[in-house]
Amino acid sequence: MTPALSLRGLSKSYGAVAAVRDISLDVGQGEIFGLIGPNGAGKTTLLECVLGLCRPDAGAITVQGIDARSHSATAMERIGAQLQTSALPDAMTPRQALRLCASFYARAAQPEDLIRRFQLEEKADAKFATLSGGQRQRLALALAFVNEPELVILDEPTAGLDPPARRDLHALIGAQRSAGRTIIFSTHFLAEANALCDRVALIDRGVLVALDSPEALIARSAAVPRVVVRTDPPLERLDLETLPGVVRMTPAGGAGIRGWCLETSALTRTITGLGPLIDSRRATLLDLQIHRPTLDDVFAELTGGRT
Repeated sequence: MTPALSLRGLSKSYGAVAAVRDISLDVGQGEIFGLIGPNGAGKTTLLECVLGLCRPDAGAITVQGIDARSHSATAMERIGAQLQTSALPDAMTPRQALRLCASFYARAAQPEDLIRRFQLEEKADAKFATLSGGQRQRLALALAFVNEPELVILDEPTAGLDPPARRDLHALIGAQRSAGRTIIFSTHFLAEANALCDRVALIDRGVLVALDSPEALIARSAAVPRVVVRTDPPLERLDLETLPGVVRMTPAGGAGIRGWCLETSALTRTITGLGPLIDSRRATLLDLQIHRPTLDDVFAELTGGRT
């Protein structure tokens, strides 16, 4: 099957700064594909090259089998986009904005359908200046779908949103994938990428350093599970050092009672050993948390912790 997006040897520099360096990847039809990486890694530059907003120095870009560099207009008809920063005239309403943008395309969604799909009914005729951050993001997302695109590119779509608004936007993105569209988005929220994406590409200093499903990347991580335990009275280091599998211990605070974070190579054996140890010290278990390796651990390993 033809990839929704194919990049081969894509490179872009600004003076002495190589923003994107020889990146090659394919995005499959119907995928939710994430771009993650530290600030300044080159994510936005890569997306701008795909969208024709900047001209790459080298490389090939194919959108739905169309050479986007030599047939840009045809390729762009297949793409919808929401950029990091977007604004409309303060007095323009969502309904007016959607009708205006729909008029630019031979094939366009009905503005009223987009208003319903992206939950803008209550603000459809409100001035843009009065919309909340979440409402503005939903409008930006609706505008990205106005041309009924097969491929949608979202650059930091949930940046600046509070958790409820972010969850709403996640649901909207998932619904569009269910409708058969391909979604590519960049994000700084690694939990978001883990929850939404079929695959992620980690870019650092313009280079593609990892490409796989979140689960596969986490499985390759050198990080080990962590157990946070708090008891009253607190357990002593010498007690916990005898537990099977414990490879490292660090103090863990919280609620005024000192606890411990145990990194373990044998999670089940460590947990099994905790119960008898707590009983033998006549302590009360206050809190027990298990933290398995996450995409954050992979990110820190591959980028040296840069954000």
